[in-house]
Amino acid sequence: MATINKNYKTLQAGYLFSEIAKRTKVFLEKNKDAKVLRLGIGNTTEALPKSVIDGLGLGVSKLANVDTYTGYGDEQGDTRLRAALSTWYKNMGVRIDPLEIFVSDGAKTDSANISSIFGNDNVVAVSDPVYPVYVDSNVIQGRGGEFKNGRYKNIVYLDSLEENGFFPKLPDKKVDLIYICSPNNPTGAVATRDQLKRFVNWALKHKAIIIFDAAYSFFIKDKNLPRSIYEIPGARKCAIEISSFSKWAGFTGVRLGWTIVPMDLITQNSKKGELNAMWNRRQTTMFNGASNIAQEGGLAVLSKKGQRESGEIIDYYMENARLIRVGLEKMGLKVFGGKNAPYIWLKTPNGLSSWEFFDKLLNEARVVGTPGAGFGLLGEGYFRLSAFGHRENVKQAIKSIQENLKI
Repeated sequence: MATINKNYKTLQAGYLFSEIAKRTKVFLEKNKDAKVLRLGIGNTTEALPKSVIDGLGLGVSKLANVDTYTGYGDEQGDTRLRAALSTWYKNMGVRIDPLEIFVSDGAKTDSANISSIFGNDNVVAVSDPVYPVYVDSNVIQGRGGEFKNGRYKNIVYLDSLEENGFFPKLPDKKVDLIYICSPNNPTGAVATRDQLKRFVNWALKHKAIIIFDAAYSFFIKDKNLPRSIYEIPGARKCAIEISSFSKWAGFTGVRLGWTIVPMDLITQNSKKGELNAMWNRRQTTMFNGASNIAQEGGLAVLSKKGQRESGEIIDYYMENARLIRVGLEKMGLKVFGGKNAPYIWLKTPNGLSSWEFFDKLLNEARVVGTPGAGFGLLGEGYFRLSAFGHRENVKQAIKSIQENLKI
């Protein structure tokens, strides 16, 4: 008799965005002429730059000619794209062999799947607040345990508090897999070299593995802040890095990302190159490779023109972030992030809960954001706003908040 994976029944996420949609729908039913301004979306909104469109077009045109037609590609990714990514890292001062790069259909997919190459008895640590996919993917694999009082019993939560800059504290107990996201979603915090060095040294000492989500690294403008964990000495022995074209080049719908599994990476019971081979086996078994068309677009992003044009769109979103941050600060609200990250993390005023502030913001200013409570226990009392939006909508939203929000 077939049975289900009971771990799915313990999943708690999924409530956040459905509840946001539900409350927004109720508001619009009561206020049929209202225009709701959305600052909660984590999805890019601006058109792809011309060089990238040309690259995607090239990918399409190749399929129209029998001489250039391609079917299945390498599951690990187009050799040209892997080499171009290796060169891109080299220009940052980071040595990555193309064979250590695995192209995929996005960072979220890899973030969910990467833990499959590790034993189910591994203890997982995540920051709190946390991007839900890190938790949910491990719960599905059976690493979560009972859900009680807002947390899974078998997952270690590393407090990311205002007093430590919303960067997680080092584990104080046995941990095998550590998820770090920098720039962070949802808080907008960016790890310093010293902060990452402490985690790398801890992982090396305890034979733990860091899974480093660098999907927002392209928003880092401060040259003193690391974009890749491999800028930290020793990280190649203890860290996997996951990244994406989604936020860098607007590929949220195109779907293209990559994961780096260094040959030097080892666990307590593995040797050099073994984890790389295991991830290769996982991908060749369960994945047919990223779209040929999308990969042509990725090559265009990595061209000099593509990087320049994509950088201009990043600048556009970061100006949105500045407008949001400055606008809220003028109101006396306590605001974090938004300087080297596209997310603004604000402290809810007057002791309001995250959901109470959501309702207040929607009803008074007609603006939708994301309650921090949806990202974990320590997200309560905070609220996330996003810089991904059209400039005019962002300006209207801030104007409405300033004029209508009663605090």
